[in-house]
Amino acid sequence: METMLKIKAGIMRVLSIVIIFLFAFMTVIGTYQIVTRYFFNKPSTVSEELLTYSFTWMALLASAYVFGKRDHMRMGFLADKLTGSARKALELCIDALTFALAVLVYGGISITRLTMIQTTASLRVPMGYIYVIVPVTGILIMLFSAMNAIQVSKKDFNEKGEVRL
Repeated sequence: METMLKIKAGIMRVLSIVIIFLFAFMTVIGTYQIVTRYFFNKPSTVSEELLTYSFTWMALLASAYVFGKRDHMRMGFLADKLTGSARKALELCIDALTFALAVLVYGGISITRLTMIQTTASLRVPMGYIYVIVPVTGILIMLFSAMNAIQVSKKDFNEKGEVRL
């Protein structure tokens, strides 16, 4: 259990650094785009594409990060009132349902393969490199869900309220 928590903490740390880097990158590129558009009257199509793709990557990676922290949106009006084995069963079902995100992995791999021959308009990079984040995010979310399920299975639910692992 201790090893799993260390691995999870390491993945979360790397993920947070990547998300912070993407946000800083978007800030710099967005500033560059504003300067070139309004001060030099020459908009940059490359910066617009970079912003679009980096925002997409950041949003998907941030969703995986939130799943790892177990802070994803949920309706707790029922779950927070349960205790004991009923609560544990519900929490494990919630984590098991997350495996439905296998669609992200399967569909992401399919779209990545399919779009490797297409290139982006300005960057001239294969679109498959852009779409590769979809299966990566799906794998991360499923990994975090499995880790969360293991943690939940070891926890006693004696009190009502939101679960903190």
